[in-house]
Amino acid sequence: MSPRSLTQSEAVERAALIAVERYDIAVDLTDLPTGPAVACVSTVTFMCRSPGAQTFADCVAPVVSATLNGEQLPPPVDGRLALTGLRERNILRVESVQSDTTDGPGVHKAVDPGDGEVYVWTTFAPDEARYLFACFDQPDLKAPHAFVVTAPEAWTVTSNSGDAVVEARDGVREWTFPDTPTLSTYNCVVNAGPFHQVRRSVGGYDLGLFCRRSLAPMLDRDADEIFTVTAQGLEFFGDVFGRPFPQRRYDQVFVPEFGGAMENWGCVTWEDTFLRRSAPTPAEQEFFAVVMLHEMSHMWFGNLVTMRWWDDLWLNEAFAEFACFWAAAHATRHTDAWVGLLAGGKLVAYQSDQGPLSHPIRQPVRDVAEAAGIFDEITYPKGAAVLRQLMTYVGEDNFVAGMKTYFARHAWGSTTLQDLIDALATVSGRDLDAWRAGWLDMAGVDRFVLSEGTLSGRGPAGPPRPQVLAIGSYVFAADTQTRAADTIAHATNNLTSAAETLAHAPDSLVRVALTTVDVRGPRTPVDLPGGADLHLINDEDLSFITARPSPGDRAILVGAAGSLPTAVSRGVAVATVWDMLTNGEATPAEAVRCLASVLATETSDGVIEQYLRRAGDAAEFWAGDAHRRALMDTLRAVCAQLAEQPGRRQVALRGLVRSATTLDTLDRLAPELTSDADLAWRVLERRAELGDQTDFPVRDLLARDSDPDASFRALAVRAARPDADEKAAVWQAVAVDRSVPVTMIGAVMRAFWRPGQEAILAGYGERYLSLLPSLDRGGMIPAMVYSSRLLPRFGVTADFPGRAQRAVAGAAPVVRQTVLGYADELSRMLRARG
Repeated sequence: MSPRSLTQSEAVERAALIAVERYDIAVDLTDLPTGPAVACVSTVTFMCRSPGAQTFADCVAPVVSATLNGEQLPPPVDGRLALTGLRERNILRVESVQSDTTDGPGVHKAVDPGDGEVYVWTTFAPDEARYLFACFDQPDLKAPHAFVVTAPEAWTVTSNSGDAVVEARDGVREWTFPDTPTLSTYNCVVNAGPFHQVRRSVGGYDLGLFCRRSLAPMLDRDADEIFTVTAQGLEFFGDVFGRPFPQRRYDQVFVPEFGGAMENWGCVTWEDTFLRRSAPTPAEQEFFAVVMLHEMSHMWFGNLVTMRWWDDLWLNEAFAEFACFWAAAHATRHTDAWVGLLAGGKLVAYQSDQGPLSHPIRQPVRDVAEAAGIFDEITYPKGAAVLRQLMTYVGEDNFVAGMKTYFARHAWGSTTLQDLIDALATVSGRDLDAWRAGWLDMAGVDRFVLSEGTLSGRGPAGPPRPQVLAIGSYVFAADTQTRAADTIAHATNNLTSAAETLAHAPDSLVRVALTTVDVRGPRTPVDLPGGADLHLINDEDLSFITARPSPGDRAILVGAAGSLPTAVSRGVAVATVWDMLTNGEATPAEAVRCLASVLATETSDGVIEQYLRRAGDAAEFWAGDAHRRALMDTLRAVCAQLAEQPGRRQVALRGLVRSATTLDTLDRLAPELTSDADLAWRVLERRAELGDQTDFPVRDLLARDSDPDASFRALAVRAARPDADEKAAVWQAVAVDRSVPVTMIGAVMRAFWRPGQEAILAGYGERYLSLLPSLDRGGMIPAMVYSSRLLPRFGVTADFPGRAQRAVAGAAPVVRQTVLGYADELSRMLRARG
């Protein structure tokens, strides 16, 4: 039976009764090289404001012994230790042993398949600290934590508070870490194993990087870039938030079988797929930098100042997502980072906010289980975009001043939304009540159209939200007028060949005006220049809105978006057309035409790979059988052009492999691809999908690929085969046996769900539905991964998305929310294919 989830009312009651003075936590990892157990002794010192009262502590780990003020306690029930007869000052001591370290939440043992070395990591958000040690597992009961870790002699241990005192004894080593600052339980961490380590002093900080030994070459390759971005981020955030990071040591630990990254104070934990096995592409480098800055910004938003309860989760996640793009654009070489947000997360958020997954950025959260279900595109990319709009609304200087006030006032404490709004309203002089109600308390997207000098908008419940946006007015350069008209004419024919479309691409649109609009109602008159060929709504991407172009503007966006002069204006064009695709107002062919036009001229390397991926998705997942091959031809033509540019050859080759429709095409590419193991695996997946025999090439590539996870790339090759027995074996490994790490499930299942294999894939929808009750096993991240990646993309009928959405009604909140979103996307894809 699952442990009880803490409710908001229980958290409020407990926080009113007690204050935690400190945690002293002894962790013994010495069984892990050969066994599964982590032993823990947690001592919690806390005060009670009403002596004689009662409450409970959280502990899901099996308890060996528990005492309160020296008196023995009964075993926990539903993950709760009953604490009665409290004194003014209390000491809770709990001995526990957690042996579910392979599939369980909170603490995880991973074995490197390459060399057999063992690594262990912990991750405690949102309430998984209780799976390792006894605690009061809610964000507003903050306290210092002191960790003492006993580990095998050859292991290195990392934790939050920097340099440990290490003592060797009896073949093991004991690591005694200094007290952390006042932190929430979910901000803490212990990682351990025979790590490879790289350290450097930069900007007054002692920066450390760790990874498993088998990935040492990848970490060494990337270390300079990681150190550079880390130092740039620490300097930027210390400046704009008015408080330098107060601890000299800042570590980043890359571990196997971890999902995403976690912002533990001073010691960020990463899934080690961020250390790319082949040289990273520009998009991968930018994504890595942005996530690095996201986790770092949590040192302020989330760790230094923590939301009081999970209804203000956005105070952590949306702000971190906003701040990482802000920092990347201002402080690093990734100056087009905002375009990366638009080309990636915002497009997903637009779709989510127009479907069953939509919810206000800030919403009531009854218990922590519900909180686990809102780590999603509304909280992250929409939240980031809305906060960028807030900065535009109050002005960047006022925004920075408000942030400094906020951190000065609330450092090491917990806050609510109102605390932040008050700080920003005071420094800006703007009444933010209407802004807050519209943007944070209301779900859905505003939609704008432009007609006869009036910008008309509607929001989810009537008038649009208060906001500031911009309209760009463009004309074609005089010498491209004829070519532009020709291109637009060609774009009206969805089956025009790729080469013909690209040959007619005009040279440039020139912006002649940028008109700022302060939206205060449903109709806003705007003074725009006459004679413009295109008016681009939401130019500069200042707000989270959707727009619908006039017929003439639409033709330009579909056929000549690449003529726009900046990466952000081209990104707004792509976003408009993609939103029309997902809402059934544009065809997959039109989306591919728009993307092909942009890719022919794009200057921002960070988004080229994202646009290629979207074009491939439109062709594979959104287009029907009748048009898929023609759209793949378009993608291949674009990639062939990009391959002529040395800095873009790697991503172009990836696209050429994906768009190859015959084995002959792959044969012609083969001599260029075998030196890059990642590309070689992509080729083998595609060859397998096209029916080629790949057993011997897979065996040869496994022998020469240094990636310790290469066996899972080999499994992806098997998954791609149009073979019922292979599909069944892969499904068994991933979905039933769970023998594939969460970090590799996406790659394997992308190869599993292939167009043209519908007959073989029929029936997997029913298998998926049968798994829904158990998909939350293992904690929040595995639940999200399994729920999303196992959901069918092909081999189901039109009624399947609705059936999945109904079937998941009683599942855990994190599973329910994930399935609702992905089933809605599948429903949209099925309509587009028709």
